[in-house]
Amino acid sequence: MSRIEALLREHPVIDGHNDLPIAFYELCGYDLDAHDLAGPVPELHTDLPRLRAGHVGAQFWSLWVPQDEHAVRRTFEQLDFVRRLVERFPSDLQLADTADDVDAAIKAGRVASLMGMEGGHSIGESLGVLRVMRALGVRYMTLTHNNNVSWADSATDEPVLGGLNEFGEEVVREMNRIGMLVDLSHVSADTMRHALRVTSAPVIFSHSSARAVCDVPRNAPDDVLETLAGNDGVCMVTFVPYFVSQAYVDWLDGMHALAKEHGLEGSEHREKVEAMYDVPRPEITLADVVEHVEHVREVAGVDHIGLGGDYDGCPEFPVELPDVASYPVLFSALADRGWSDEELGKLAGGNILRVLRAADDAATA
Repeated sequence: MSRIEALLREHPVIDGHNDLPIAFYELCGYDLDAHDLAGPVPELHTDLPRLRAGHVGAQFWSLWVPQDEHAVRRTFEQLDFVRRLVERFPSDLQLADTADDVDAAIKAGRVASLMGMEGGHSIGESLGVLRVMRALGVRYMTLTHNNNVSWADSATDEPVLGGLNEFGEEVVREMNRIGMLVDLSHVSADTMRHALRVTSAPVIFSHSSARAVCDVPRNAPDDVLETLAGNDGVCMVTFVPYFVSQAYVDWLDGMHALAKEHGLEGSEHREKVEAMYDVPRPEITLADVVEHVEHVREVAGVDHIGLGGDYDGCPEFPVELPDVASYPVLFSALADRGWSDEELGKLAGGNILRVLRAADDAATA
């Protein structure tokens, strides 16, 4: 671990996705006086001491809101929360908009704070809103969340378009023009392929893993990962149990089938159904995440991989990776498997910083 501590001091983690804004809203309505993030906040996966312990040098804070008629307003409220959060802790956090800003924050000993909108519903079908979001510091947009938007198909909804429609292509081109990263997490495989054909800049997956390892629609298929290498983009592997453990997916699918059989569908029946289910709940571990990291490295290449933990975005994580302090554990496991310091530095943040800088350069060309 001494090697890893030294490595992460030189190459701190740049994580692609953390849902602290919506988690903090659900906890206390964005009231920064209600829970002091300068100390431990056990209700969350994220606070300042654990960010420091995890050697997080930069964090993309996710702006996620429900997909309804209030989505644009609520996205602005989340953006306001991130700005107020940074203002509350000026010695620990620094707002970042460019790759140079990230470098400057890290050199100053602060966590660079970037923002990404999680879902195209946050622009309300308006390129004007998209441009304003970028002007206010939003660096990526996930084209969809769990449901389709009118111009792009989601991974977890019934396909309508088979990818993007004409306006969806226009959104991707405008994102390229203004330097906003195209995020392909959550979108259907056909939308991934379509966007990769349209984009003129590197894309990202802010929090996705490998479908060949865990066969769920939210993960990236191998052909997409191969194309991603040619695009010079980055797949930021996530730690979400349902996206990393096939055993957990199979267990949960079996439980859902049992619930349907007994007419007990719905979250209010979860505990009862789990008590009825006689299959032991599988443990999700560090080894599951390592398998995805190594698979993406094998298929896309070591220059096209990063990390997007999705902390505070789901209730549980692998047992060895419970919160944002856990990144050194993952890096130690990879070092034990023969990863060099150069390779670990690329995974930690070098790759996503390259992609961010390419978007900066493309927008100013």
